[in-house]
Amino acid sequence: MTPELTALALAGLLQGLQFCAYSVAATRQLGPRATMGPRDTPLVPAGVVGRMQRALNNHFEGLILFTLAVLVVTLGNQSNALTAACAWLYLAARILYIPAYLLGWVPGRSMIWAAGFGATMVMLLAALF
Repeated sequence: MTPELTALALAGLLQGLQFCAYSVAATRQLGPRATMGPRDTPLVPAGVVGRMQRALNNHFEGLILFTLAVLVVTLGNQSNALTAACAWLYLAARILYIPAYLLGWVPGRSMIWAAGFGATMVMLLAALF
């Protein structure tokens, strides 16, 4: 398995952990009746739980682009030291992004996000050239 695919698998596991942590926290805050209901009225978690939800959604968005980059690099046989380093940088940024978002690190959160996004874009560019 390429380093990029390994980082992708770990990013998927991180997403699963984030989802579980958010689900437990949301159920504690909003109650099981609300979280297991039909959600005809949108659930609006507050405080840290709301931040957990937004961080989770942000990772879903970033994971789409990162998955695309990993597939292009892997299927195009373009894996190299640069793309591997970018994949690990993306994963590290996503790990750091969670506490940065939950603790409200400004501007650190945005800088961490930019590092992960930039790594993804470099992977795509490296695959093309």
